[in-house]
Amino acid sequence: MATPDHIPSATELTLLKALWRRAPLSARELHEQVQDELAWSYSSTRKTLERMLEKGLVAQESAHGVHVYRALSEKVSTLAAFAKDFSQRVMEMDAPLTAAMFTGSKLVNEEELDQLDEMLRNWPGDDK
Repeated sequence: MATPDHIPSATELTLLKALWRRAPLSARELHEQVQDELAWSYSSTRKTLERMLEKGLVAQESAHGVHVYRALSEKVSTLAAFAKDFSQRVMEMDAPLTAAMFTGSKLVNEEELDQLDEMLRNWPGDDK
């Protein structure tokens, strides 16, 4: 499970979301997927991927002579950690969260929404 000290940065999350949607992707394909959102150079995508490899957020493999990437950071636990961090650090909330804030998201399906709700309601260290 992702924890607050292992939460990807906003730009890393953008790359992860592209990989969760469609993986594996080469660095070039990944750059094309996020280019409009990040508006940065291909070299910035490559550098971010290198940092993500070091952090264990992505894996690099070879396919047809090209390096391709896939997410190692699991989607539901990563989103749960982001939501928990936001609620505590930004909003200063102590109450347990629900996944209701994700309803209508294009990023999670119903099964993942249920998993997310379960994780948020039973966050390790939360008082019951």
